[in-house]
Amino acid sequence: MSKQREKLFNDFPPVSTQEWLDVVTKDLKGADFQKKLVWKTNEGFQLNPFYRAEDVEGLPALENLPGQFPYVRGTKKDNVWYVRQEIDVKDVAEANKKALALLERGVTSLGFRLPKTKISEENMEILLQGIAPDKVELNFSTCISRTADLAKLVVAYIKGRDLNVMECFGSVEFDPFRKILKKGIDEPNWIENAVEMVQIMAPLPRYRALTVTGNRMNDAGAYSFQELGYSLSYGNQLLSALIDNGVAPSMAAKKIKFEFGVGSNYFMEIAKFRAARWLWAEIVDAYKPPCPHECDNKADDGTCRCAAKMNIHATTSQFNQSLYDPYVNMLRTQTEAMSATIGAVDSLTVRPFDEAFETPTAFAERIAVNQQLLLKEESHFDKITDPSAGSYYIETLTVSLAQQAWKLFLETEEVGFYNALKAGTIQDAINASADARFKAVANRKEILLGTNQYPNFKETMAAKIEEKEAHSCGCGDNENITPLKKLNTRRLADDFNALRLATERSGKTPKVFMLTIGNLAMRLARSQFSSNFFASAGYELIDNLGFNTVADGVKAAREKDADVVVLCSSDDEYVTYAPEAYNLLKGGKEIFVVAGAPACMDELKAIGIEHFIHVRSNVLETLQMFNEKLL
Repeated sequence: MSKQREKLFNDFPPVSTQEWLDVVTKDLKGADFQKKLVWKTNEGFQLNPFYRAEDVEGLPALENLPGQFPYVRGTKKDNVWYVRQEIDVKDVAEANKKALALLERGVTSLGFRLPKTKISEENMEILLQGIAPDKVELNFSTCISRTADLAKLVVAYIKGRDLNVMECFGSVEFDPFRKILKKGIDEPNWIENAVEMVQIMAPLPRYRALTVTGNRMNDAGAYSFQELGYSLSYGNQLLSALIDNGVAPSMAAKKIKFEFGVGSNYFMEIAKFRAARWLWAEIVDAYKPPCPHECDNKADDGTCRCAAKMNIHATTSQFNQSLYDPYVNMLRTQTEAMSATIGAVDSLTVRPFDEAFETPTAFAERIAVNQQLLLKEESHFDKITDPSAGSYYIETLTVSLAQQAWKLFLETEEVGFYNALKAGTIQDAINASADARFKAVANRKEILLGTNQYPNFKETMAAKIEEKEAHSCGCGDNENITPLKKLNTRRLADDFNALRLATERSGKTPKVFMLTIGNLAMRLARSQFSSNFFASAGYELIDNLGFNTVADGVKAAREKDADVVVLCSSDDEYVTYAPEAYNLLKGGKEIFVVAGAPACMDELKAIGIEHFIHVRSNVLETLQMFNEKLL
């Protein structure tokens, strides 16, 4: 056997882009390349069907290593992230017990949500008993009216433990524009409050004090470029305000934390985190923050490069969580967790799969933690930093998304993020995106598995829904002010959830009978399409292998006491079958439906046939109409 290694690809001549295009164009057989294969994203740019080395020539990230400015490839050399779990503190001792159990199971970051009535030195001692602040990332949040008090307690607690503060890391999360984004209430004192938070947290250099809540925009239905562009403007508003009020530029940047949502658009989300670090690094660098101490990570002019590192906490999206078939939420959060960790976030929270309808169970919370541990311990995602580097597609996606986000950032900067919020332009833009996504789901252009595609019509959820208490601290609820616009709070599946819940609660389950006849391939395809269509409303489906005559099918439908009869055949055969079925069913209780949009549709409508379902149908509106007729 020859020991010589053959370089097989040397035997093949290089293929140019034009040669690829020629072959693709030939295979399209005259179809328009741009219309057939070039995809227009919701982010506003186009994606090609293939990319080559020439598409990424000259991109700065290709020459960088992880941990190098401008941090496209990550802010550090490794890809170790904190596995974070949120804890709603109702009973302080129980919260501590839960936290200790989570730490034993592999959690490395805790997020404590404390009610304002629990903010006390005694409760802090109980809450953190047995937890080492220099070994675990600790994050705290509470009502915005008591956040400063909470921050003082955290500082006092850690300083009182005689620990090395450079080994203590975490955050006290203060969102200066929370009232506007969540309640539509102005917060005119946000600058003074932000400066106060930074000053309080100054003794803890590795604790973040201000939170840019891009995840709120994500949960409201924002597209990736909006979440990124507006978050950058939000961060820049904070940064400039702090510097203008006497905070050192380096400290100001290091006290800001970014929270992003992460949705199911797998590659786009990876690109979002890479683009976010890059653009934020450029923004901070524009302020030329001087390095306050000797460091090997500063520019030739003394500019602090560490200050330009974006700290990112990611949370899987709430917007796309579904009520029905909730285990699909685990599939969504798993791909979202993969996007976030490949994108090199600093910490990650995976939402429990049952969060949409109940207080998460212990099982759901354990699975949420294990989803991250699986990526670490079994898939070794933490062993490779920026594995997407060099991918022609992801590198191009990163640049394209960065360009769109930067364009939005500059537009917002013309008036400032705060003024844009007061004017409602940011809320309007994000809510318009949410409306577009609701419409896309209604038309099945955006798929929610188990909700508007392949639903389990036998599943019931009404009895499982837990009535949740409205959590409001009362801050600003009685203020005599003109309300500002708020972000959307509805989930993507809410309209379909309401549709199915109406069916469940009506006490009647309509029966949909598939009258399959004629062309075998077409009747099977249309029967499957129609079954998915009506199952989205929770109707009972009665499918059939096929009938020899329309009369046989109508007879069988009536024997089954069907409420809806769907004729499933080919377009050519509808000319004969549809009028016959319609006449046989005339006068009965059954609603007659034709599956498809045949060329003879107008002729069929002329004889009285009203209902057609096809790929261009608005599934939601059509089923709402059927609910009105049947329930």
